[in-house]
Amino acid sequence: MKSKRKLFQMLAAGVLSAALLAGPAQAADPEIRVGSYKGSTLEAGERSGLIIGPAGVEYTAISSNPEVVAVEQVLTFWVAVAKAEGTAEITVTNEAETTGSLTLTVSSARAADGSPKEKSALTQADTLDLSANMDVRLEMVRLINEVRLENGLAELPVDESLMNAAQDVSSQCVTEHRPYDHMALIRYGWPHAGMYNLTVFHTYGCPDVARQAIAYWKESPGHYETMLLEEGSHVGTGVTFKNGKAYCYMVVGDPTGHNPYE
Repeated sequence: MKSKRKLFQMLAAGVLSAALLAGPAQAADPEIRVGSYKGSTLEAGERSGLIIGPAGVEYTAISSNPEVVAVEQVLTFWVAVAKAEGTAEITVTNEAETTGSLTLTVSSARAADGSPKEKSALTQADTLDLSANMDVRLEMVRLINEVRLENGLAELPVDESLMNAAQDVSSQCVTEHRPYDHMALIRYGWPHAGMYNLTVFHTYGCPDVARQAIAYWKESPGHYETMLLEEGSHVGTGVTFKNGKAYCYMVVGDPTGHNPYE
């Protein structure tokens, strides 16, 4: 009887061990999403930040054709650098060796008739650098998505219209919200509603501007609510440094709402 009981215990232990060993193997690694801030088609000479998710994970990126599109790491972010006409596949890998990819196409900065493309009226009239401080802005996006994940909400991808609008508004260096904020959404191509957060603080003794901005918004119920907007579909951020201060904006696009200034 004892030998049968011992045999049963050994079999049960073996089944349990097998189940424990099989558990992690069955758990699929989360899919890696790879996007480009300026879209999948770039002009020679352009730089575009890579938007990689899930947030909070370290990645490496390589290009299948560095002579067409090179990749550079800026702080914790990867940037695609368009060099010449052609296509290149950007492959992103995490520590678990899960991969994701994105194909980028580079065109020459010339019109269909072979002449150089003319700048738009907005670009000619406005010298605002909409890609300024992109490393800090993308870090803000990552931290915003961390807050959302902690609260059981989906990450928000960036939208170029929202990024441009937020940077424009930030460049105004004001300390309060104005109708200009919502008009900027329309001007840059976002026809829906959006909710803005603003914070301004001195940068002296502040080594991490992005994290400081998120910390201030987490302490304010109204600003915290904006980061957790369930109807939000995309996010944009803007950062301007002037006279020792950081003017930080974020906007969550709400496709279910109506912009009153449209």
